[in-house]
Amino acid sequence: MAGLEGIEQPRRHGSATAARWSPAIEDERAHKALELFGNPTEAEVPLPSRPESAATARRLTQVVILRHWGLTPRMTEDAVLLVSELVGNAVRHTGARVFGLRMRRRRGWIRIEVRDPSRGLPCLMPVQELDVSGRGLFLVDKLSDRWGVDLLPRGKTTWFEMRVADR
Repeated sequence: MAGLEGIEQPRRHGSATAARWSPAIEDERAHKALELFGNPTEAEVPLPSRPESAATARRLTQVVILRHWGLTPRMTEDAVLLVSELVGNAVRHTGARVFGLRMRRRRGWIRIEVRDPSRGLPCLMPVQELDVSGRGLFLVDKLSDRWGVDLLPRGKTTWFEMRVADR
C-alpha cells in the first residue's frame, strides 16, 4: 500500500475476532497499564483527558477487579463498561487536561471514582431505544447499585458502587 511502508497492516484471517483478542494478551496489557500508570486502589491515578485513556482506564479496572480482587468476570465486565462511560463523560464534557481514576473496596462493596476539574454536573437523560448517544449515565444507573457526584472545591468526583459477595 503506497505511503504505508513500515506500518503494520491488519492480517486477514478467517476468524478475525479470535486472531485479535485473547484473555492472555488483554491480561498482559492490563498489567502493563498498572505498571505505567499506577494502582488505582492505592492512590488516584491521573490519566490524560484523551479518548484513548478510556482503554487504559478499562484495563486498570479489569486487572484490579478480576485479578487483584478475584471478583467474577460478569462484575468485571459491568464495571469496565461503567468506567468507560464515566471516563467518556470526563473527556467529552469537561474540557479537562487530566482526570483521575480511583478504586476502593470495602466489605460487600466496590466503588469506582472518576475525578475531573469541572463543577458541571452530569445529567441522567431519558433514553429512547434508537438513541445512539447519551446512554452513559443511563447504563451507570441501571448496572450499578448506586451512583452519585461529589462536588469538590475544584471539580467533582463522579462515582458508582456495586455490591459484591464477600467470601
